[in-house]
Amino acid sequence: MNFASFSNLQRNQFWIFQLIGWSALFVILILLSILFNPPTAGYFVSLALTYAGSALIAAILTLGLRLIYRWTWESGFIVRFLLAWFGSLFTAYLWQLAQIDLANMLLDAATIEGRVLFGEFLIFSYPLMLFWSGFYFIIKYYQLFQIEKEKSLRSEALAHEAQLLMLRYQLNPHFLFNTLNAISTLVLSKVTEQANEMVTKLSKFLRYSLDHSPLDRVSLAHELETSGLYLDIEKVRFADRLRLEFDIETGTESALVPTMILQPIIENSFKHGIAKNEKGGTITIRVRKKGKFLTLEVADDGPG
Repeated sequence: MNFASFSNLQRNQFWIFQLIGWSALFVILILLSILFNPPTAGYFVSLALTYAGSALIAAILTLGLRLIYRWTWESGFIVRFLLAWFGSLFTAYLWQLAQIDLANMLLDAATIEGRVLFGEFLIFSYPLMLFWSGFYFIIKYYQLFQIEKEKSLRSEALAHEAQLLMLRYQLNPHFLFNTLNAISTLVLSKVTEQANEMVTKLSKFLRYSLDHSPLDRVSLAHELETSGLYLDIEKVRFADRLRLEFDIETGTESALVPTMILQPIIENSFKHGIAKNEKGGTITIRVRKKGKFLTLEVADDGPG
């Protein structure tokens, strides 16, 4: 769930619970009346209207209670705790008065027994309001927890994105220096064809690294082709000292991978493995599919 959809759910969650909760109270009261004191047809209508009105009044009163809780939310836990108890008590008292008036208005004198049964239910007004307040605070704290969790995940994602950007734009200056130096040597040696080829590959590699976002996904075949440009450039520098091995499992070429995922690792192999060995070494790139996952491995036989 993204942040926008969670925000929409959070805004509507109160109204959903409010509607379901007080509707459930109405249904429960009707069922209890039918099971324990089956009313006549005419009396049932009056009783249903009384229960419906009672649930509606409770819904309206709890809206006011919600406003009080929201206005005083920043006042601290103790204030919220006291408001939950005394606010629920006061709301229950108002609800009880409204229920009595409603019963007297809708249930006539011939239904004294029904009014008494309805009056017996009033002892549950305060516990019900306490339950509503407790449930409200539970949902509120849960929403705040989810918001903080969402912020934490977004911050972590931004940190990873920044790290990828840093790796992308932090092309090793030594690589550029060594590549340009190698091209200069080729030009001085009048090996113009090889120098031109090296310049072309360097240009393609730099353009690719700048044109693609670190969050892009490309096919493995495309990523291997780009890594091949980098390796060809280094191959000119190291000549026979560099040996390359590719072990790519068939059918993995179309898999999507983060762009430029191999280059920093290959560069690390050159820096700590091949360059430190007078005889050079071998860089091996392996790709294996393991269930739903793709394993990319870059290994060298240098001393690093």
